[in-house]
Amino acid sequence: MLDLFFRGGPIMWPLLCTSLVALSVVFERLIFIAREKSRRRPAVVEAMLGQVERGDFEGAAREGRDSGDFVARALAYGLAHREKSLANALLRAAGKELRRFERGLSILDTIITLAPLLGLLGTVTGMIRAFGLIGNNELGAPTAITGGVAEALIATAFGLGIAIAALLPFNYLNTRLEQARQEIQDAATYVELHASAPDRAAKE
Repeated sequence: MLDLFFRGGPIMWPLLCTSLVALSVVFERLIFIAREKSRRRPAVVEAMLGQVERGDFEGAAREGRDSGDFVARALAYGLAHREKSLANALLRAAGKELRRFERGLSILDTIITLAPLLGLLGTVTGMIRAFGLIGNNELGAPTAITGGVAEALIATAFGLGIAIAALLPFNYLNTRLEQARQEIQDAATYVELHASAPDRAAKE
């Protein structure tokens, strides 16, 4: 494997760096997702929604304030700051929680784009080396010429491999982000509907 790496040429070093960064981000994000999953408390969220339905907004806010569940925390923040605008408070709380899920995704997105381009750069430099030998009439050194072609192919293969390997967890993490957004949005909509019901009843 080391021999293959060194045969890929100098472009393999930035490819190695990108692969290590991608690996670090993926492991950190998977640990984060596992931790958030273990902290989920659907019963707490249901209890909060029940209190909101009964009009006990203060009780619902207290219920979720110290919870490890991100949906409960978002609802608790929105209910605790509902005096000015419940919708804006819920939106701000949702954004704060979702930013935790988005962390690292831009890095993976960049690596997925960058790694094949680095591989392509390795292709170009390898082919320049191979054709440079031909231009210098060094046709008596076929191993040197094929070495340049091999350098091009190895770098390209590594770049594509890194992009493919990073794409799978990137899509998974995006899916979990959308799930979290949907869960917060559903709960926030429920709270807004029931919070506005007493106001409508009072006006009538």
